[in-house]
Amino acid sequence: MAQKIAYLDCHAGISGEMFLAALIDSGLSSDALKFPLAALPVEGWSINTGTFVDKGVRGTCFQIGQNEQKQPDRRLSEITALLQASSLSAQVRETSLAMFRCLATAEAHVQGIRLEEVHFDGTDTLHMLISFVGAALGIEALGITQLYASPLPLTGGYTEAAHEMIPAPVTLEILRRVAAPWRSCAVSEELVTPVGAAILATLAHFETPPIVIEQIGYGFGTKQLPWSGCVRFCLGQLQGAANTASAEADTDWVTVIESHIDNMSGELLGGLMERLFGAGALDVSYTPIQMKKNRPATLITIISSPEQGDALALILLRETSTLGVRIQQMQRLKAQRSQQRIETALGPMLVKVKRLGERVISVSPEYEECQRVAKQHALPLAEVYEVARDAARSLII
Repeated sequence: MAQKIAYLDCHAGISGEMFLAALIDSGLSSDALKFPLAALPVEGWSINTGTFVDKGVRGTCFQIGQNEQKQPDRRLSEITALLQASSLSAQVRETSLAMFRCLATAEAHVQGIRLEEVHFDGTDTLHMLISFVGAALGIEALGITQLYASPLPLTGGYTEAAHEMIPAPVTLEILRRVAAPWRSCAVSEELVTPVGAAILATLAHFETPPIVIEQIGYGFGTKQLPWSGCVRFCLGQLQGAANTASAEADTDWVTVIESHIDNMSGELLGGLMERLFGAGALDVSYTPIQMKKNRPATLITIISSPEQGDALALILLRETSTLGVRIQQMQRLKAQRSQQRIETALGPMLVKVKRLGERVISVSPEYEECQRVAKQHALPLAEVYEVARDAARSLII
């Protein structure tokens, strides 16, 4: 099935309110935010949305309002307890907490204190709750599986009113930790807020995907800039994902890392494979090849998630004799896989089911399951395998 992705053009920066405004302008119902947020044990807030036009661009503005009711300061542990006790889905809770942890970790580093000592001002906590939970709710409601973001505008100097550094130290620390790219911007304004940075650091990959755009939303902030002060939210599919094959299969992107090695022993290569899998590789393979001067060698191929690619490439450079590695980003089509317990002549057994869309393509007995049953009944493994395969045919027919 085709997967939705989104690309954020952050030419005017990013804040929590800009992000939520862009989601709503892209088709998210404001009720999809209001009703779940109203279930949180926090009072004294409101959210307001409206149409806004700036420099000839029409979009949506989003504002978080607060009455005079004083909000309590909260530590990360208190925020965690508040969210865990909520009726939000498990995915929304975990995503929201990941954003809070991201921001709190950066605050602790900047202030030189322990994570458990970080506390957030009551007003700030209210804004963060609505922004973080709203972002997680919106991504889930729109069915977005991958989020990408452009380089961020790097401003500098101090704010005129509070004489605070731009960007805020905590913002820089958040984005340093995810190696977010910046571009120069000659405006003395805080364009990237800590909340906006935490949302991107948690949810987004900082790269430009080959996207087929289906919907565009514009989320406006409060800054008056020489250009349109909005974040542009492009919603669509990965290029090629709308064809017949990927309409039935899942799609994602992986990093493929390769290198040639001609002077390492089998023992060292065996240890390297364990190291790579332990560091998060999805797959590692060794292929015998012939190199210059007729030397036998090994082609090392690693498949990883895009997030783990650089770390795994560095392991090759540090722990092997190679002088360089090749890195490619590749799109992948995947059949859907699941485990299912079926009844057989030897009792219940787990099998692996392969699907394309709604159609079952094949059913395979699980090796470990067959081995367990073979030992239990003192039967040859091949015989148990055939029993499981015969019983599994009913799932295909």
